[in-house]
Amino acid sequence: MADSARAMQRRGLVDGPDFEFFQRRYFTPAEVAEHNLPEDLWVSYLGSVYDLTPLAQEHKGDLLLKPIIEVAGQDISHWFDPKTRDIRKHVDPLTGTLRYRTPRGRFLHVPPQLPRSDWANDFGKPWWQGTRYEVGRLSAKTRSIRIINTLTSQEHTLEVGALESMWEILHRYLPYNAHAASYTWKYEGKKLNMDYTLEENGIRDEDEEFDYLNMDGTLYTPAILLYFNDDLTEL
Repeated sequence: MADSARAMQRRGLVDGPDFEFFQRRYFTPAEVAEHNLPEDLWVSYLGSVYDLTPLAQEHKGDLLLKPIIEVAGQDISHWFDPKTRDIRKHVDPLTGTLRYRTPRGRFLHVPPQLPRSDWANDFGKPWWQGTRYEVGRLSAKTRSIRIINTLTSQEHTLEVGALESMWEILHRYLPYNAHAASYTWKYEGKKLNMDYTLEENGIRDEDEEFDYLNMDGTLYTPAILLYFNDDLTEL
């Protein structure tokens, strides 16, 4: 009962997910690019985003980590065969065997070219297989949206994934307004369905049309208007 009361106090009168435990599904390439240090290392490949920070910390100082650190914050899909989701392979000219293709140099969990006594293969699955480091999906298409608080007249422009729901966009907006869920979100006077994407709510992505007409689409960024309710929910 106490937990239920605390949840009600935190959520106020607003329907929707509990943002204390909310997890984003999508990340933009720009967001991935922000995590470009050994102590904060993300990459993306084959449509997903991975946080390799624990891997980098576990193998700190290992020379085999260098090729991974060099691509921190980048998309490395070109490293992989999209059909097998494994590292691309080629015929090694020295041994005539099929080996992993590593133009940046051998990296963690890639076996050496020739047998070596110091090669430990007891790590289980290599880091690029499985979902242990996966944090979400990479937004293949992003778009800009303006969010205008009609109470304060403050306006912010966000880059969001085309497949994100309005709840996910609200989550992005929370740093600018902790009470964002205490507002009714509308576009052209119509209340938005927060479970839908922008497109599903009738907010079309017209970037291609603007490009075709040789017009600057940034001058026509759609605006969502926020109308304040009275519950003062803080997420």
